[in-house]
Amino acid sequence: MKTFFAVLSAATLSLALLLAGCGSSGQPPAASGNAEGPAAADGGQAGQPKSNLKIGMVTDVGGVNDNSFNQSAWEGLQRLQQETGIEVKYLQSTGDAQYVPNLNEFVKSGWDLTWGIGLLLGDHVKKVAEENPEAKLAIIDAVVEAPNVASITFKEHEGSFLVGVVAGMMTKTGKVGFVGGMDIPVIKRFEAGFKAGVAAANPNVEVITIYTGFFDKPDLGKSAASTMYGQGADIVFHASGATGDGVFNEAKDRKAKGEAVWVIGVDKDQSLTFGNEITLTSMIKRVDEAVYRVSKELADGKFAGGQAVELGLKENGVDLAETSKDNVPADVLQKVEEYKQKIINGELTVPQEPAK
Repeated sequence: MKTFFAVLSAATLSLALLLAGCGSSGQPPAASGNAEGPAAADGGQAGQPKSNLKIGMVTDVGGVNDNSFNQSAWEGLQRLQQETGIEVKYLQSTGDAQYVPNLNEFVKSGWDLTWGIGLLLGDHVKKVAEENPEAKLAIIDAVVEAPNVASITFKEHEGSFLVGVVAGMMTKTGKVGFVGGMDIPVIKRFEAGFKAGVAAANPNVEVITIYTGFFDKPDLGKSAASTMYGQGADIVFHASGATGDGVFNEAKDRKAKGEAVWVIGVDKDQSLTFGNEITLTSMIKRVDEAVYRVSKELADGKFAGGQAVELGLKENGVDLAETSKDNVPADVLQKVEEYKQKIINGELTVPQEPAK
């Protein structure tokens, strides 16, 4: 049963996200790290007094340079450090066995807040939280029912519906593709929303779906994209973390040969990384802002563990990238806006599981 933060309610965070604009800059992280020890971004801006607080972050297997939600989360913490002087570090996980040790490295060292990024860390965050009831933890993409954990989830299906509308209206071949990472609920929401959006825009469009099983295998993303483009898809949406880098690489190779193919990015505005010559649009998931705001609440003495918040279109937690106007025609964007308002107003409910 989800409840909403007394301090950090969905409406409060929505306003914070709105005031903050679109969030991440798309720039790569300034620091790198691995499982042997956390990488740090120490100190604040010139003249900024350094805080005594320390906030750590544990990535999932996609890693901090995934051009996706791990990187976005780290950018949120970097921004917090730059503005407040709070010390921030991350530990990068390369496998399931590293999640608990990485979380415990922060918790046992007395860090003030430890983030777990991604659904894959859900059970591990719960274990560490229960074993360390005095510690404060937070997680993205999962709900952990523990009094010392703050949980942030997103309505990925709503944002994915919008990019599905774009794909459905803009495909020239009548075929589009979806590349998923692991076959888990959060990724199924991306798939469900995308397929529903495509069908709403054009029920005659075929959606080809491939799950690679990984978030950190660009070669598998490239292979999946190659299969889809080879079967006639001209637009591919991915929700696969660093695996999606391979989707962009395949599109770039084909574009260089004169093929009219596109990729729809995820989590961040991926045109800033891969270029708008192959990025049709991106489904923004404001992980950076959520991580920043929850961490800032802690710094302000208002951290509320044991509760959860879910962010969708109404809360400004998901949306299309502002750069969409570079490649998406105005009439398509207008149709997207119409669907967006219907979802916000409750006139349209987007499915969270793909249609059979």
